Amino acid sequence: MSIEYTSRFAIDPSAAAAMGTDELRHNFHIGNLFEPGQINLTYTHYDRMIVGGAVPVGGELKLEAIKPVGTKSFLERREIVIVNIGGAGEVAVGGTQHALGTRDMLYVGVGEEVVFTSKSAENPAKFYILSAPAHRKCPTQRITLDKAKRLDLGSQETSNERSIFQFTTTIETCQIVVGMTQLAKGSVWNTMPAHVHDRRMEAYLYFDLADSARVFHFMGEPSETRHIVMSNEEAVLSPSWSIHSGCGTSNYAFIWAMAGDNVDYTDVDLVAIGEMR
Repeated sequence: MSIEYTSRFAIDPSAAAAMGTDELRHNFHIGNLFEPGQINLTYTHYDRMIVGGAVPVGGELKLEAIKPVGTKSFLERREIVIVNIGGAGEVAVGGTQHALGTRDMLYVGVGEEVVFTSKSAENPAKFYILSAPAHRKCPTQRITLDKAKRLDLGSQETSNERSIFQFTTTIETCQIVVGMTQLAKGSVWNTMPAHVHDRRMEAYLYFDLADSARVFHFMGEPSETRHIVMSNEEAVLSPSWSIHSGCGTSNYAFIWAMAGDNVDYTDVDLVAIGEMR
């Protein structure tokens, strides 16, 4: 079988505060996303977001429905964003091929069929998959990094010089919001000072890390923080009540995705450093 999936139930802040390392990782950390010849999906009970990866090698991989979605086809009542972080590949949507180089994004709306292929088995595409329920159909759109809305923030002095690329800001989506953040050399902090947004969950995929490098991802209520150690090409779930911030042993990139009540990127509740514990 080329599709495997797991499910994650929603965790409340009191339960998370009592968890040790293994429990935190079991509930919020997602590893083994990118396995050759496989589609791996995690169905979450945070706004029904699905986080996954597809690595086609020597043939195509078709995105088919999994039991938790409860529909005949995967996108019958869903939308999806696909970001390629590997070699060159193509995504067929309803028979139309869309070429995706590294860091290119494709948005696909309700009702379509999706098939993944790589240009080379030696350097396969790594398609990062993000899907949320949708109540209306929006048009399929491909966005390259130079077409995304770019924000340059932070500074070397505070070790958080970074560029934010908002993929979905420039196109129409139903409820999913996706972008990428690239930290400059010498910078290691992301999303600090931290924030929460009680109206939307979020997921991070950390990548562009050396095998020996790590990111310490901070989560939890501002007054009760915890951390999860992240390796290259691993994802982490952030409930709406939790901060989501990271500090790496080197610079890195990460893809962030949100689903919930709105698509307003600026809809956040800021947390002052002095309030964090």
